[in-house]
Amino acid sequence: MKGCLNMRTQKCYAVRSNINEFLDIARRTYTEIVDDIAGMISQLAEKYSLPLRTSFSSARGFFIQMTTDCTALPNNQLPSEFIKISKVKSSYTFTSADLIKMNERCQESLREIYHMTYMIVCKLLSEIYEHIHCLYKLSDTVSMLDMLLSFAHACTLSDYVRPEFTDTLAIKQGWHPILEKISVEKPIANNTYITEGSNFLIITGPNMSGKSTYLKQIALCQIMAQIGSYVPAEYSSFRIAEQIFTRISTDDDIETNSSTFMKEMKEIAYILHNANNKSLILIDELGRGTNTEEGIGICYAVCEYLLNLKAFTLFATHFLELCHIEILYPNVENMHFEVQHVKNTSRNKEAILYTYKICKGLTEEKNYGLKAAEVSSLPPSIVLDAKEITTQITRQILENQRSTPEMERQRAVYHLATRLVQTARNSKLDPDSLRMYLSNLKKKYETDFSRAEQVSGKTEE
Repeated sequence: MKGCLNMRTQKCYAVRSNINEFLDIARRTYTEIVDDIAGMISQLAEKYSLPLRTSFSSARGFFIQMTTDCTALPNNQLPSEFIKISKVKSSYTFTSADLIKMNERCQESLREIYHMTYMIVCKLLSEIYEHIHCLYKLSDTVSMLDMLLSFAHACTLSDYVRPEFTDTLAIKQGWHPILEKISVEKPIANNTYITEGSNFLIITGPNMSGKSTYLKQIALCQIMAQIGSYVPAEYSSFRIAEQIFTRISTDDDIETNSSTFMKEMKEIAYILHNANNKSLILIDELGRGTNTEEGIGICYAVCEYLLNLKAFTLFATHFLELCHIEILYPNVENMHFEVQHVKNTSRNKEAILYTYKICKGLTEEKNYGLKAAEVSSLPPSIVLDAKEITTQITRQILENQRSTPEMERQRAVYHLATRLVQTARNSKLDPDSLRMYLSNLKKKYETDFSRAEQVSGKTEE
């Protein structure tokens, strides 16, 4: 009752008092009728000694409602004055001839109020129409003020930092801004570093290790930086992105008759057709809507196409075979989310502890799906067979994907060259610090090159 009646009352009093004398009179009339209805129902309750109360619905208007046992009624019947009786369990609803007439008067009064309100509003709109542009400017001004207030709130009350804009995406100890607001504890912070020489990150890790959250975190930080906000990090540097493309959700689409895989293909096709060298591309577990072989093949093809661009790409996947792209392309870098194994004393088994920390290199976790199956109710014999089959398949794949010494040497040279170019473009170090940085860079190059030579020696043996 309260919702419908309150809405109707708000419409009646949409125009404030003392604007139109006739409108004020009509509203007083309406109020008196409503009071008379309540008074009449109270009198009926006293007359028949029944627990009657006033109710309202948009379809029936005002009516009478009563909750009582049938045996409490005189002669087990309602008085003949009440009509249109309906019963649901122990609840009765009904009306009377007088109440119907008062409802009609109430509706007539409402129509008069609505008509006069409409005329007053139309007159007001015609008067302000010439000045409507001022309202638009006021709306823009208030919106801008609200945005600036939000920015000020973020940078003063949170540990955010002012971003820099260079040709590098570098975030030191950045965290997810929304997760920070909805979580009891502060989210785990992670580093991000993407340059033109290392612009393609392949991210692996077990389920629930933090891959999807990390991708969303990067996108949110990029957006916050480009709209002028401070960023949740200790330090941040961004390259201006002309577009941000994401392929994250895995739902199907009934409206367009698209399965999960078809929706994946439509979204990735849109990215491939529209991405350019200044894009930021975030792809989460592409190809899981089809079988493993086709999924890996599609992912390989998409990765090689994107590697021809200078776009910054983060590609999260469970297909560990994709990590070997790093051998063929020096601008690819493997990253993984680290997990730890702890002893579960109650079940005498190992449990996975998620650190939510991203680290360099290929994940050391092998067959983490099988580990999840072990702690489930799957029969042990099936898990054991699955382990043996997986080991055989993995051995066959790795034999065809080993790195050569020449590839390792080329990778070391490529990384040195990209670091030198980046230093020449963006370095703000003083001469002594720059000399130390270049010395450390030289040592790292010599280490990488000697490692390649060691691989060459082992191969010749």
